[in-house]
Amino acid sequence: MLTLEGVDAFYGDLQALHGVSLEVRAGELMALVGANAAGKTTTLRVISGTLPARGGRVLFDGQDLASMPAHLRVAQGIVQVPEGRRLFPFMTVHENLLLGAHAPPARAQQEASLDYVLRLFPVLKDRATQLAGSLSGGEQQMCAIGRALMARPRLLMLDEPTLGIAPVLVQRIFETVAAINRGGVTILLVEQNVRRALALAHRAVALENGRVVLSGPARELLADDRLKKAYLGM
Repeated sequence: MLTLEGVDAFYGDLQALHGVSLEVRAGELMALVGANAAGKTTTLRVISGTLPARGGRVLFDGQDLASMPAHLRVAQGIVQVPEGRRLFPFMTVHENLLLGAHAPPARAQQEASLDYVLRLFPVLKDRATQLAGSLSGGEQQMCAIGRALMARPRLLMLDEPTLGIAPVLVQRIFETVAAINRGGVTILLVEQNVRRALALAHRAVALENGRVVLSGPARELLADDRLKKAYLGM
């Protein structure tokens, strides 16, 4: 479904990605792991179109995305839940969710999507008229994922979905991500909890200083001595 071929990316004169190549297959849950500043979020931004690649190619269903702006990538089914959730705090939960269905293909299925999201996260139905900024961290993350699902994603990219969330809700988030994937949505997951991410994923890619250093079946990476030493403290 998604292919990156030798992608370079920069912030000003600082190169953040160096020839990154990876593939995400339709229907799989793939984890992107690495230390802080390894290039994980940058990779998601290049895919979503909020940061242009200066070299290489990004292909979605074989189509080169180089000239496609971010909002049209959303319409194609590429949807990102950013780190920190980025909700509109002075809008209600319901209003935030509806914003996810802005693109015409998603707008046509808005009611069905909203019903699905509220079944997935029943607490959002109870909080529908509450300002998003007044929710707990876990509830905000549910709202952010729900908003993304309203866009009818084919590829859902999650950037640190459990960051800053109470431990009691972390398991719920992981279970929900797995359920979304079982429902047919391809997922690219960036997650600080490397062990949990690899236990959940089908395949994984490890980044270091903007370069791919390991890739393969997630359980094989979980057993890799280099990854254990670098990210698991073993």
